[in-house]
Amino acid sequence: MVIRRMSRTFVVVAAALALSLVGSLASAAVAGRQLLFSNHAYGVFDRETADAVEHSAYLRTFANFQVRTTTGAGGSKWTGRYLMGRETYLEVFGVGDLPGQDGTIGRAGLAVSAERAGDLPTVLNRLREQGITDPVVFRQTRDFGDGVPVPWFDGVFTSAQYDAFGAWGMEYRPEYFADPRSKTEPAAFPGDVGRERYLSDDYEKHLLRDVTGIRIAITERDLANTVPLLRAGGFVPHPVAGGGIVAQRGGTTIRLDVAPREEVGLRQVDMSLNRAVAHRHEERLGRSTLAVGPGPRAVWTFDPRR
Repeated sequence: MVIRRMSRTFVVVAAALALSLVGSLASAAVAGRQLLFSNHAYGVFDRETADAVEHSAYLRTFANFQVRTTTGAGGSKWTGRYLMGRETYLEVFGVGDLPGQDGTIGRAGLAVSAERAGDLPTVLNRLREQGITDPVVFRQTRDFGDGVPVPWFDGVFTSAQYDAFGAWGMEYRPEYFADPRSKTEPAAFPGDVGRERYLSDDYEKHLLRDVTGIRIAITERDLANTVPLLRAGGFVPHPVAGGGIVAQRGGTTIRLDVAPREEVGLRQVDMSLNRAVAHRHEERLGRSTLAVGPGPRAVWTFDPRR
């Protein structure tokens, strides 16, 4: 999924939800426990790359691959190309697939999500402890085609202002898991709102298992908005040479490099495979290259040139 603050296509929740996010559940958190984990990332690319991804026969073998249009809050719609893993996934958009400026080349986003019900309130409290006094709290819905929105997840941004990249924390709603149209799995434990439950087991029929690394070029302002969220979720950001951070925890390495506005965008995705492959296979997809193997790894790199 993709969330767009500028277009306000999500529904900002009223006082009842805000109160629930700072309620007594926060006190149940275990100090130091990671609360948010990498869920998915997305990027907006040139039309050549997006079309090559959409029509690739190889990707349909490599991954649980889907092309679909989703209807979110307020009737907002977006069409994406999805590579689904066990716990994580990747979205590829082309120019114009998202409305307004969010559909321009170089836009990107990152979602980090809770595995246990009630952890998002603790994240919100941790943000306030870091001085984020006015986080943007919202509820996203999904329409399965009958015009009746179903609560999908609760989320939080650190700020309503951004340049070209947005990171948000999220927690899936019990109403979504309870709806049979979601095709989600039964809970593995009480309060299970995790990524593995949300995604299907169709990944087992393909090579792609999960996203293990994400590298995105973003502006200084977008980095400043993102670091508090990662810290609140339990990631440990470390500075890197040239500007930016690397955050390693929870099975995914997130690297955010500071770049001028005209050079931002998703640059690289590292992936684990369900099985090792003996030889390297290279697939050129528009202005990107997917290198699979040798071994149980794949790397997808995207050309930064406009």
